[in-house]
Amino acid sequence: MKWQVMFFYLPLLCLPASGEVQYSILEETRQGSVIGNVAKDLGFSTNELANRKLQFAPYSKTHYFSISLENGDLYVTDRIDREAICGAEQSCVLPLELLAINPVNVFHVTVEIQDINDNSPSFSKDIFEVGISEAALVGTHVALGNARDPDLGKNSVQGYTLSPNEHFKLGERKNAEGIKYPELVLEKSVDREKQDLYEFTLTAIDGGNPAKTGTALIKIVVLDINDNFPKFSQDTYRVTLYENASINSLVLHINATDEDEGTNAQITYSFSHIPENVVETFTLDSHTGEMTIIGKLDYEVTKSYEMTVEAKDGGGLVSHCTILIQISDVNDNAPEITLASPITSIPEDSVPGTFIALINVKDLDSEQNGEVNCQITEISELKLIPSSHNYYKIVTASHLDRESKSEYNVTFIAEDQGSPPMSAKKLIHISVSDVNDNPPVFDKTSYIVYVPESNQPGSSLHNIHASDLDDKENAQVTYSIINSNTDNIPISSYVSINSMTGVLYAQRTFDYEQLREFQFQVMAKDSGSPPLSSNVTVRICIIDKNDNAPKILYPSPDTEGSALFEFIPHSAEKGYLVTKVIAVDADSGHNAWLSYHLLQVPDPTIFTIGLYTGEIRIGRDFQDIHSLRQKIVVLVKDNGVPSISSTVTLTLVVAENFQEIAPEVKRQPSNSDSSFNLTFYLLISIALISFLFIVIVIVGLIVKCRKTHSPTSFGAYSRNVYPQFTLGCPSEISDTSLPFPFSYDVCVTLDSKQNEIAYLNPVQNVPTDNLVDTDDTVVENNVLKNHLLSVSPAQVR
Repeated sequence: MKWQVMFFYLPLLCLPASGEVQYSILEETRQGSVIGNVAKDLGFSTNELANRKLQFAPYSKTHYFSISLENGDLYVTDRIDREAICGAEQSCVLPLELLAINPVNVFHVTVEIQDINDNSPSFSKDIFEVGISEAALVGTHVALGNARDPDLGKNSVQGYTLSPNEHFKLGERKNAEGIKYPELVLEKSVDREKQDLYEFTLTAIDGGNPAKTGTALIKIVVLDINDNFPKFSQDTYRVTLYENASINSLVLHINATDEDEGTNAQITYSFSHIPENVVETFTLDSHTGEMTIIGKLDYEVTKSYEMTVEAKDGGGLVSHCTILIQISDVNDNAPEITLASPITSIPEDSVPGTFIALINVKDLDSEQNGEVNCQITEISELKLIPSSHNYYKIVTASHLDRESKSEYNVTFIAEDQGSPPMSAKKLIHISVSDVNDNPPVFDKTSYIVYVPESNQPGSSLHNIHASDLDDKENAQVTYSIINSNTDNIPISSYVSINSMTGVLYAQRTFDYEQLREFQFQVMAKDSGSPPLSSNVTVRICIIDKNDNAPKILYPSPDTEGSALFEFIPHSAEKGYLVTKVIAVDADSGHNAWLSYHLLQVPDPTIFTIGLYTGEIRIGRDFQDIHSLRQKIVVLVKDNGVPSISSTVTLTLVVAENFQEIAPEVKRQPSNSDSSFNLTFYLLISIALISFLFIVIVIVGLIVKCRKTHSPTSFGAYSRNVYPQFTLGCPSEISDTSLPFPFSYDVCVTLDSKQNEIAYLNPVQNVPTDNLVDTDDTVVENNVLKNHLLSVSPAQVR
């Protein structure tokens, strides 16, 4: 609703109007006078004032008024002079805009300033010198300068009086604009020879109560006959100027004529009654009557000018005309942009339509030059909504995401409809505050950590790292291990983690032969409210060190007596396979790759040994050999750095049967109990190896059927079993440097003289890692000795 309030030092009168509050007040009202209760007229209660924070908009002309936040009274704080504020305008209205917060509303209040009689009439001159011919007839009119009063209506000039005299009386003349000009009317002829100067007092009276007056001295000089007054071509000149008119440009050419001759016809021009702002803006050539611009015109400051020009001939006769100058607006003011509400950061979870900022736009120009179109730079998350009058709101158009964009630099553009148009821009910075909407994200989907065995307890293993896209405490990540068991042992007894840095530490020394790998989960949790977390799987793979010497399975290094004999028939030729040394290493990879060497042999040319197979063959024909028995020592060493080795001694006998060497055998110290014990241990070893081989084959078939690997479970079976089995962890080291990768099967009989060696076809161009990770190997057996009785094999890979 709209209320109109008239204030005349009487109780306020509220009349309903249409959308705003209007008050009327007399000028020069004393400071501290209450105009009205704005809160009451706007519908606010006293309790709401503090919360709504009712205040003037920052661009309002508020230095004349103030609002009490205690009761909502609007009162005067400065001297109010209607003439200083509005000049000669008939209506003097001060528009005020009030801003209420929580929620944001804009209210429009207008205060109309009513005129009082606070100005006295004044003449443009203190002394008017008028010449009158002695030949002037009775009834002659002599024009005088009029008085001006800044007040309006009845408070302005209402009439004139003239001091009593016997020659003149006072008359009045109205021009086309209705302005009264005083005139002297000659009632009695004058005689210059008797009196050449007359002085009277001209008094102007306004209609105020009490009335105010202004006076001027009239000096009448009696002249010789000059009975024609200057005559203007127009009583009123009307001119329209654009406010961008240049300095020194011509406004108009005033022209007055006089029918007299000589000096009585010489006319001079001057401003008769001119305000101060006209003196600073226009000038008049006294001889030509050309009026030019000397100051800057501004439609927004002064929309029109009114002035009186006096034409005076050489005989002292004067005439007056009125000049009315109307200033036309041009588009010389860009829109003014004001941020009406403070901008704070906006949470990224704000719903669409959330209020961000209130902006006010004003253009001092008029009509289309003052019509403004507003927009913001295209940002899909924000939009501009017109509010009341010249207000606009920036609100969210969609959901925000601080992680995608943490701040917005919005350019607000206001452009008027002038020709050419003028525009203004304002950069508005909007920051988006974070909410905890992103869980921590690990650098990897899973971690595989390789740790050498025999590590020091407390040593760091790896740095687990997770990042959080959020900000501040929402991005502060702490780490913890989700406790689980490995072989019924809590994971906390294996590893620990630094909750702040994510560094994993070993809690014990790892043994590759006892534990190949284990896995657990690490949880990363941020410090938001509520906190978000994520998990990652960490696999710890133990890396083998060369800490195990080769284990010779055949022939047993502990065997004594006849078990150490290998028979070679007399008919054996070069290349004949005498026997094979079989050894395994509890290590893996390079550390488990074995090589065989003849460490001690009577004649190096008689026997050769396969570097990687351990096969002992005849190196040359030995029909001419003298000794039936050859004793050799075989060295088996691994490929570790440094390498570790083992040795075994073999006795090779050239004979067709045992009877040929019986005498030598008899000469050997024999111990039947020792031979029996050796045979017993060998049987137990072969049975154990056969059992383990069968278990391994069964497990391999199960794994193949399920198409999956179970490294941890498989490792549990293989910890204390020789030879090594397939690893579950990806190989960290490359075995491509290992020579000639191939596999073989070994069949060992109860009698060391009988054995079967089955070879695999070499696998060409296959990386060692693939050999290690392959569970199924196709074996092609080439039986070298079919007459030997085979027993359960032990597969060595």
